[in-house]
Amino acid sequence: MAVVDDVLPLGEALDRSYVVTVRGRLKFRVGSIVYVAFSHDETVMGFAFPKEERQALVDSDPRFHLPDASDMRFNWVHATLAELDAVEARELVVDAWRMVVPQKVSRAYDASHPDGPGPRSPRQRTS
Repeated sequence: MAVVDDVLPLGEALDRSYVVTVRGRLKFRVGSIVYVAFSHDETVMGFAFPKEERQALVDSDPRFHLPDASDMRFNWVHATLAELDAVEARELVVDAWRMVVPQKVSRAYDASHPDGPGPRSPRQRTS
């Protein structure tokens, strides 16, 4: 079962990423682009996801669902955090972040984290 604290260190540590609170909602941004946002009660995580692949994800896994019809123009999918494990939630955050940063930034992350975001936060990693 994932919780916001499982992914919050990533929102603070990924290159060019920062955490903001907008109208009581926690969001991860790169510049002005939001790539992850949480519901007010922090039970649902919305995240950037390729528009052409999102219907297949939703159809194949009941833990994921599409946003409201008014938000379908965005590259976005929602998931209930309690239905994800912590590692999977961190992987979704990193994949969403990849969509909004230059490829060279994403490649640098891959080089320094060959095993992905893993079970621990980036701040807890040892070299």
